[in-house]
Amino acid sequence: MSHQPDSHAVKQFLLALQDQICDALAAADGQGQFIEDSWTREEGGGGRSRVLQNGAVIEQGGVNFSHVYGATMPASATAHRPELAGRSFEAMGVSLVIHPRNPYVPTSHANVRFFIAEKEGEAPVWWFGGGFDLTPFYPFEEDCRHWHGVAKELCEPFGEQVYPEYKSWCDRYFYLQHRDETRGVGGLFFDDLNQWPFEQCFSFMQAVGRGYLDAYLPIIAKRKDSPYGERERQFQLYRRGRYVEFNLVYDRGTLFGLQTGGRTESILMSMPPLARWQYNWQPEPGSAEARLQAFLIPRDWG
Repeated sequence: MSHQPDSHAVKQFLLALQDQICDALAAADGQGQFIEDSWTREEGGGGRSRVLQNGAVIEQGGVNFSHVYGATMPASATAHRPELAGRSFEAMGVSLVIHPRNPYVPTSHANVRFFIAEKEGEAPVWWFGGGFDLTPFYPFEEDCRHWHGVAKELCEPFGEQVYPEYKSWCDRYFYLQHRDETRGVGGLFFDDLNQWPFEQCFSFMQAVGRGYLDAYLPIIAKRKDSPYGERERQFQLYRRGRYVEFNLVYDRGTLFGLQTGGRTESILMSMPPLARWQYNWQPEPGSAEARLQAFLIPRDWG
């Protein structure tokens, strides 16, 4: 077993993962297809952006692969890690956001990524990051328990503390301070993962990448045919506004991409196709819409 970082193996896994996720989601949709848009980055690297629009189930969803590299680290990346200054770098990952049409199907997000910085005569600095999280509008306990059950199960081979730690990190990260609520019901979030040997860290990243479909596809199948009307649709659009707020105000990946001259279309692919804001709107007490608030407080889903 090699303990040396193998960025080529990571890239091959990520390309295959993008294919696997797109194929599975297109099959679950039954009508829409992902359109690929390849791009290159002047400073080095590029990616494959794939977007499905106006499907039967998925109103808009994107699954991005990117692999960027350069001779020197961006200043924004070395600000909190000065030891990376003067190193060449490679960053690669798959990132996706799915916005379903039916308000009873939750929005979902997943991301897995690898970063390595190298300098002649010194050991490489590398780490993995990623996770997945669920944002329901009309939440069901059983869906949330299933989502977290998949997350917990994939973490178990790596240690009993892994799920509680990364579940808690997800709750803290996907939190809108100005609204005093979580973005959804969470899942897993991890970053700077390098405390295990490379192969073990890579295996964990692969488990998270593959676990996303196990967590999400059964929920799509269960909820996609639920009847809904204009009331549910308007509530969905209102709650999508929170998603936009988080992405533009707090999301590190969005901010890093925009600040470092990334491809704007790919970075903002995470936005919903439609959203709305309404001044000081409050759900009717006891209504189905009011139920959501109880789910936006971190809890144990065991």
